[in-house]
Amino acid sequence: MAQKTCALDLGAVRVGVAVSDELGMFAHPRGVLDGRRRPELLASLRDLVRAEDIRHVLVGLPLDMKGGEGDAARKARLLAQEIADATGANVELVDERLSTVQAQRALAASEVRGKKARAHIDEASAVVLLQAWLDAKISGGYDP
Repeated sequence: MAQKTCALDLGAVRVGVAVSDELGMFAHPRGVLDGRRRPELLASLRDLVRAEDIRHVLVGLPLDMKGGEGDAARKARLLAQEIADATGANVELVDERLSTVQAQRALAASEVRGKKARAHIDEASAVVLLQAWLDAKISGGYDP
């Protein structure tokens, strides 16, 4: 049985969450967490990791289109370390370029628009991030 993996789409206000299934084949949305208060966010992630028996956490790394890192990427790296310390899970930074665009397209294709789409974009981005990682791992294009 594969170990569960969680993906996080970091935002200043909301953190989108997705968790893999037991087989490590499909990403499922798990809503959003409040990203405004770090201690509460870390406590919520610790609880999630324990409740779902998650061993691996993917954190979206916001790179610019040329692959460079700015202030947001540095903040993501710091938070990734805090998540690792708080949860004991293996934390991996994953390039999140275009995940929001893909999530917006998927929501639009599902006819989810406007306020409803904005409410779900963070978790949809986490799903896109996790599913791409799972697909690459399954196809042999990724070896952690």
